[in-house]
Order: sequence, then C-alpha cells, then structure tokens
Amino acid sequence: MVDSQYYLPNDIGISALDCREAFRLLSPKEQMYAHYLSRASWYGGLIVLIQTSPESANIYVLLQKMFRAQAPQQLEAAATAAGLSAEEYQAFLVYAAGLYANMGNYKSFGDTKFIPNLPKFKALVWESLAFKQSPGDMEALWGCCSESLYSLEDKQKQLGLGEKGISAYFSGNCCLEDAEFAQKFLDSKNLSAYNTRLFKTEIDGKRCYEVRLASAEKGENTEQFKSICCGKHEFEDAVFSVKRGDYAFLMEKVCQNLEKAKDYAANDNQKRMLEEYSRSFTCGSVEAHKEGSRYWIKDKGPIVESYIGFIESYRDPFGSRGEFEGFVAVVNKAMSARFAQLVSSAEDLLPELPWPPAFEKDRFLKPDFTSLDVLTFAGSGIPAGINIPNYDDIRQTEGFKNVSLGNVLAVAYATQKDKLTFLEENDKDLYIKWKGPSFEVQVGLHELLGHGSGKLFVQDDKGKFNFDQTAVRNPETGELISSWYKGSETWDSKFSTIASSYEECRAECVGLYLCLNKEVLRIFGNEGGDAEEVVYVNWLNMVRAGLLGLEFYTPESKSWRQAHMQARFVILRVLLEAGEGLVGLKECMGADGRSDAVITLDRSKIYTVGKSAIQRFLCKLQVHKSTADVEGGRALYEGYSAVTADGTHNFLRLRETVLLRKEARKMFVQANTYIKDDAVELVEYEGSAAGLIQSFVERFPDDAEKVEAQLLEMTCMDSSCWLENTSNGY
Repeated sequence: MVDSQYYLPNDIGISALDCREAFRLLSPKEQMYAHYLSRASWYGGLIVLIQTSPESANIYVLLQKMFRAQAPQQLEAAATAAGLSAEEYQAFLVYAAGLYANMGNYKSFGDTKFIPNLPKFKALVWESLAFKQSPGDMEALWGCCSESLYSLEDKQKQLGLGEKGISAYFSGNCCLEDAEFAQKFLDSKNLSAYNTRLFKTEIDGKRCYEVRLASAEKGENTEQFKSICCGKHEFEDAVFSVKRGDYAFLMEKVCQNLEKAKDYAANDNQKRMLEEYSRSFTCGSVEAHKEGSRYWIKDKGPIVESYIGFIESYRDPFGSRGEFEGFVAVVNKAMSARFAQLVSSAEDLLPELPWPPAFEKDRFLKPDFTSLDVLTFAGSGIPAGINIPNYDDIRQTEGFKNVSLGNVLAVAYATQKDKLTFLEENDKDLYIKWKGPSFEVQVGLHELLGHGSGKLFVQDDKGKFNFDQTAVRNPETGELISSWYKGSETWDSKFSTIASSYEECRAECVGLYLCLNKEVLRIFGNEGGDAEEVVYVNWLNMVRAGLLGLEFYTPESKSWRQAHMQARFVILRVLLEAGEGLVGLKECMGADGRSDAVITLDRSKIYTVGKSAIQRFLCKLQVHKSTADVEGGRALYEGYSAVTADGTHNFLRLRETVLLRKEARKMFVQANTYIKDDAVELVEYEGSAAGLIQSFVERFPDDAEKVEAQLLEMTCMDSSCWLENTSNGY
C-alpha cells in the first residue's frame, strides 16, 4: 500500500490570486510592461520542468496535449468511458493541477514526489481525444513517462544527490564529492554555479565533467563575454568542458519578451535592467545578471515590480544552483507605507541585534520594501515574502529589496479551526484571529532585518580586508578573528548544503527577537493588549511550525527536504532546550483514537527565558556566518537539526504523528494577460483544479506545440545521462 504522503488529496486547497483591481489601476503603458514581463516569466518558468526531474517535462506535455484537445469538463466524459469514478477523475485533475503548480512531479515545498492517486491513468489517456487524433505520439509520450510517473523506489521518493534522491541539476552518476569538486573548479575560474548544471562522464578512465550554462546562444565565447571561459579545461585529475546553450529555446523566448517590455519601461533604470538581463540570458553571464540587479535596486518605488532569473538555490542538493523564477506584481500602496516605516526605523533596530557592531554591515543601505499583489509568479511555488538579490557582494555593499506578497498572504494562511492541529483549544481561537497580523510582522522583520543584516568578513583577491583583523574579536571566545571569506568564496559556496536553511533560521530568529520591540509592533498597528497577542501568536506559530517541520525530514537518508521547515524545527529545539517550562510538547491520543500531540507556550516567559535563548543562539549563528566558520556552523546547525528517538522527546515517533495529521499545502491559480486591439486584457480563472489547468492550457496560445516539442527535445538531450548512469528506470 502506497503511503498517502505521496498523493495529493482530492480536497486540497486551491485558491485564485486576486489581482483584478490592482491591474485595472495600471496605465495602458504599465499594463503593456507587465504583460511582456509576464510572458518572459512564464516561458522561463518552464525551465523548472527540466531542472526538477527527468520525467517532469514529458508528463507536462502529455497533460497539455490532453487538455488542449478537451477542457477538463469535456474530458470527464472520456474518463467515464475509461471506467473512472468521479473521485478518480477528481484525483486525476488534482494531480495535473499539482504538476502545473509545482512545475514538476516533486512538491516545491518539501521536495517529495507525488504520484497520481488512480490506477486507470493509461485508460484515460487512450480514451482521450488527443490520443484518437495522434495515437502514435501519445503512446510514445506515455512510454517515456509511465514508469517514472508511479515509481516510488527509494531514490525517487525525494529530490537529492547521489543515493539520497533525484536531481536534474546533476547527471545521475554525480554524488556530493562531484558537486564539491566542480565547485572548486568553478571558483578557480570565478564562475558562478547559479545558472549551471553538471554532467559527468568517464573517458579512458578519466573523469570528464560538462558544465552547462543557461543561455540562448550556443556558440563559443563572444568577444564581450570571454570571462565565461567556454571550452575544455584540465583541472587536477579531470577535464571540465564549459558549454553554453542549456534551455536555449526558452532563454531566447525570455529575451524576446524582455526586449518588448523595454519599450514600455518607466525609466532608464528599468531599461538598463532589462538590457542586462537580456545580455545575461543570451550569453550565460551571471555577471550581467548582477549588473541588471544593480539597476533593479536603483529602481526605487516602481508601480510594476518584477525580478527574473536563476534565483533561489533551495532545491539544488548542494545549495549553489538557482531555480528559474520570474514574478510581476503591482504595488499595494497602503500596506507598503507600513513597510516604509519599518525601513526608516531599521538603523535604530539593527543595534539591538545580539552581536557586536563589528559584525554588522558598515552602512545600512535602505532598501525598497513594498507590499505587492502578484500578477504573475512563474516557478515551482509562490513565497510570502522575498529578499533579493541573493548575490552576497551586492547585498553587503550596494543594497537589496524586500517584497511582501499581499494577495498571497491573504489566501495562503487562512486556517479553519477544525483543521488546526497540535494546539490546545483555548489557543486555537487566538491563533486564527492573530495569525495574519503576527505573520505580517514576522515576514517584515525576517526579510528586512533578518536577510538584510549581518556582515561577512572578506579578504579580496588583492589581499584587502573589509574589517580590522587586528582588533575584531569573536564574542564567543574573546579571541581575534581567525577565519574569513577569501577571493571568490561566497556564503553559498562555503556553507553549501546547509547554507539556505541556516540563513532562513537566522532570519526567523531575527523576526522572533525583534517582534518583542514595541516600536516594531506599533508600526504594524499593534499596541497594548493587541501587541501582546501578536507576540504570543508569532512565537506560538514558530514552535508549532517546528513540530510540523518533521513532515519534511527523511529518516532513511537522515536529510531535510525543506529549508524553512528545518530552520523552524531547529528553533523549536533551541526553545525546548531553554527549559523552565517555556515550551511544552507532549504526545497523547486524539479524540479520533489516533496518536496526537499538543504544543504549548508560556507567554509569561517569552520576554525572559525565550528572548535569552534566541539571543544566545542568534549570536552564534551570526558569528559562524561572518567568519566563514563552516566547521563550527555546521556542527551547531546539524546538531539542532538531528531528529532522533533519544532524549526527552521522541521526534521520530512525533514525525509519524505529524504525517498522520498533515494538511496539504495550498495551490494558486493565476491570471493570464493577452493583447487585443492594442490593449492588454486580463483573464482570471476559478479557484479549482479545473481552473488551474485551464490557466496553463491558455498560457501559450501562439506557440504551444512548438514549446512542447522543444521541451521534449531538451529532455531527450538529457536522457542519455540518465539511461547511462542510473539503474532506476530513467
């Protein structure tokens, strides 16, 4: 019997993102700008299919062909003819919606594979109009993905590297040692891994690696981009070949639409930004994308906000390669005013953080911090807030931007009392009432003063230090700083596999720590008793989230599959360790006779025991990060990340309880835009599996078949790496 965690439930929450009013308020020029940026984002978002798993693009094309021939309502008749019950057909629709929403057959939040909860998938394909129109093509497509569609062999249950899982960022024969070795090579050439994939072969007993750069161009270096160093390179006992042209067709479509958007840009910063993005995506230069990001930072307070590229490294098992994403959103002026107040107060709040002044940036570069209503968010999932760019050298000295996604928050975190797990009854009503306001505060602090704080100690290529190595001391030991980042080393390249989760933990701790500040609470409109409820629910939500995080731990490989949830589990462990009754966690039997658990928080001890525990832990996190102390940071973080049956709490048993009572993460339906009679029209869809499916069917109206053919061609190019190097049916 298949574990239910690998199915998406038929009653999964699906909500439409409301952006009609925000879009209506844009001028015709702004609507055109938003439209072409959205087109660029949607084309680029298809890259995630190739990045996720070897079979994702094949499944996507199979579904697109079925739904283009018959809308979900029409296909239902074929389902009935194929012998599917109403529940089985709904399971099919939910699976398809999940594939589209996650841009692949692995959950974007948790990296677990999901499979169709119906045995008659093939019968439905054969009964469909698409099959009747092109039986040969459809049978071939089914043959390419049918085995991996359902397979739950151990390695295929989750994303990972080597024996721990599947990753399309690497060929199937790559392991952690290969990723580390490739990083050494990339560092030696001053190349970023953000827009790369790695493929390994062996020729005459010699290791050979192909580094593929994402770019529209496939040729050798242009005069303009000699620094990319394409070609073959001897490195230690191996050969590296750096090639451009990964995802070339899609990268070209992205560039074409960025060029069109440029005609409707509001200012020179936006034009230069789009030019640099286009250069980056044409030639495969991360440096050009950095330059575009600099112009993006300078574009203060735009009406239409956007960002695009290979951004977040959460799903690379090594933590260095970026998943493609692109978003387009409209500023919510009322909510943004609160965030602007928080930015204005930042210089007064930063000194309250529990590390010495030398560990803070020399100058706080006041960023834009806006609340946005999302029009388009293409990628594997939609977050609640973002702090970008992720380039350390830019964030440290030139600045960054923060965004909170208002229309996502409005629907993502609505909670029904009967589905609220692991809380005492008297906490549930408080939680439901104050979860929204408290999460708003936490997101604001997490993004602005969490990701936006802290200094990295660096010695550049010329030997120059950005700190006084004769005076700055480690507050934990009292000794002079003895380690730092050198040359092209970055946070991601040094801390690799733990970098993303460690940084999310640091930002979450900053949010918990600074939400105790009355001025912060006042900025968000919370004073007196209301402010205390916001603090209580924010801390309560964090410890509950730490317990829920156990869903994203895999005991077999002793690995975490989701950076944020690992971070929250670590915080739960820290607060449990603080003792004195601050946090209580006990196992019990639920009213339904199944195992259950209850987590409690003593609000009278938040400002004393709780604050002191977070203060000490947060300082340690920052010191290890600032000083590039990978060994110390890893020991600290992995120690708290350990999930065992030992000690006061049996976390392995609690994990089973969490899995028993887990609720599926919501999916979002997004609008499409079209140009009709020289004006942009917005088309919205219902918040259902059918609505989500229809939005994707109509997303590429002009060249759907060409896009699908190119996706299949890209998958075919990669397939030899999987067939040759794995024995798992790929």
